[in-house]
Amino acid sequence: MESPVAAIIICNKHYSSKIGYMKLIVDIGNTLSKLAVFDGEKMVSFKTFRKISPDNILSINNEFTEITSAILSSVAMYDPKINEVLNNYDLFIKLDHSTPVPYTNKYSTPHTLGKDRIAIASAAAQMYKGENTLIIDTGTSITYDIVTANNEYLGGGISPGLKMRFEALHNFTHSLPLIDLPSHEVKIDIIGDSTETSILSGVINGLTAEIESIINQYSNMFSPLKILISGGDYKYFEKLAKSNIFAAPNIVVTGLKCILDFNEKN
Repeated sequence: MESPVAAIIICNKHYSSKIGYMKLIVDIGNTLSKLAVFDGEKMVSFKTFRKISPDNILSINNEFTEITSAILSSVAMYDPKINEVLNNYDLFIKLDHSTPVPYTNKYSTPHTLGKDRIAIASAAAQMYKGENTLIIDTGTSITYDIVTANNEYLGGGISPGLKMRFEALHNFTHSLPLIDLPSHEVKIDIIGDSTETSILSGVINGLTAEIESIINQYSNMFSPLKILISGGDYKYFEKLAKSNIFAAPNIVVTGLKCILDFNEKN
């Protein structure tokens, strides 16, 4: 659960809502950090880092001199000098729970809502207006988020991700080994004939069954329902037997861009 901090929206005096100029997205996650540059609606650069530095931002700035605005979302500690570099843009938003977003937030504890979930809901609200949208983000945790056709974010669910489940079996038992996540192209049989394959079956097939069950419950509540699967492990689940499931691997970055667009226009 994130600690609430004051919203930071810095708008320098010469800023004039330059919609269409390049935008920089900085997404600092638990495992990877991402830098994306948008020229209008087109992503023209996307880079990932194990640990991001101010020099990485400066390098992007030198490469794309037409960047006029930036947004930063972080769920991990980072070098505060990054803020100083980003402050040089005409508009800089440091995302938190009080940042204006393009939907009505019905979450009962908005100050505890994760930044990735704020961004995901923003992407759904902007990209699928007038549609009920369920977004499943398969990262360190699995998150389920629903945005209604009335543009209301209601909340969803949080569940352990694949890697966390493998680690839990290893750390909380005396004899179960730590299993590496196999390629998403490997077929995992429902019947494991060894300890390793039994763990793979239980974790991967078990999480697949969880996702399918939750999709069915949401589909019964919201019809019609568009379903998006995103996150680092999305390839393990994108082939679920539903014709209305769409892969959206960069939806957090897209959502951050939507938040930046919304604040530029407002």
